[in-house]
Amino acid sequence: MNQKLFSKDFTFVVIGQIISLFGNAAIRFALPLYLLNQTGSSAQYGAVTACAFVPAILLSPIGGIVADRVNKRNIMVFLDFLTAAVILLFCLLMDTVNLILLLTVTLMILYGIAGAYQPSVQASIPALVKREHFMAANSIINTISSFASFIGPVLGGILYSAYGLKPVLWICMICFLLSANMEIFIHIPFQHQAPDGGVLQTAKMDFAESIRFIRSEKPMIGKVLLVICGINLFLSAMILVALPYLITEVLTLDASQANRLYGFAEGALAAGGLAGGIGAGILANKLATQKSGHLVIACALCVFPMGASLLLFSSGLINYIVITICCFLIMVFSTMFTVQMMSFLQAETPPTLIGKVIAVILTVSMCAQPLGNALYGILFELCKGLEFAVVFFAGIVSLMIAIGTRTVFQTISSDPISE
Repeated sequence: MNQKLFSKDFTFVVIGQIISLFGNAAIRFALPLYLLNQTGSSAQYGAVTACAFVPAILLSPIGGIVADRVNKRNIMVFLDFLTAAVILLFCLLMDTVNLILLLTVTLMILYGIAGAYQPSVQASIPALVKREHFMAANSIINTISSFASFIGPVLGGILYSAYGLKPVLWICMICFLLSANMEIFIHIPFQHQAPDGGVLQTAKMDFAESIRFIRSEKPMIGKVLLVICGINLFLSAMILVALPYLITEVLTLDASQANRLYGFAEGALAAGGLAGGIGAGILANKLATQKSGHLVIACALCVFPMGASLLLFSSGLINYIVITICCFLIMVFSTMFTVQMMSFLQAETPPTLIGKVIAVILTVSMCAQPLGNALYGILFELCKGLEFAVVFFAGIVSLMIAIGTRTVFQTISSDPISE
């Protein structure tokens, strides 16, 4: 194992992530926004984005199992090349195939690839850095993700509003091709595990082993997972649906201006993630896992000014500013919480199980996302003119979850990251 944080291989992982995640952020911004512009329906938008999460849920456990049994570098290279091919195919078909069907299928494939990809990245960290660097390494990966997510929507919004969808798609395809070629040169230590029978039998036994580990050996991980599911269902899903719908369809903004401002709002979300990732890295030795619940409460409290602004002000620009600032703060706190939880998980899980356990965490937590997307798509459709009520509902439920689960984190006897 490498003795320093920025080894050659970890540096290549970071650079590859910058390029790949920039393309990922831009494509996830452009395709759903294109759908919303074409249909103007929050219910249809919520339904399509909910469908997109299904393959990610199904493929995350497979990605975790494969990450523990196949060289993680090869997984990253293959999936980046595959993503570029999917974008190329969409460009060729977008003028000849039913738009909603094509967007739904394309987003499902892209989210499925991301679901299989993420466990490989997270599981590679313990193989590339020492235990005392886990928090810093996770902070760097999250910071890179947030930085790419900041630049992607901003540039994507400018290009999209000026030139349309296709230039954004071509740039994203180039990003994934560059990332795949960069990752070819990464060396990740790999310990081969003999298969336990056939492919399905091996997958079944690996998944069962990770579930047993979470339930029996580390039940705290399971409790943390339930908290994440609740927040994904009632808070994350609301922001994911509300941000594009409110800015492009509800607020009194010019259509082209709204698309550009939505790109800036997505950039503000990413900037919040960037600030949270940097903050987690700087405060790595001071962030106590037992106090993680305070970060979740802070996220929930930031929702209420959004609802109050929608209720009290008619100005589209004022509402936009308030919504953007609140989303920025939510991302700061949620990213710090994510870095803490991922570092805690990596420190508590054996190397032979890390990919599978991360995959189970991602899979179960993502199950709440499509349900939440569909829920808020319907709620915003039913509550036209009363969007503030939907936002207040999300804030109240999220705050109740955050306060009720604060004791979950306080029961951790000591902070394993600082030991």
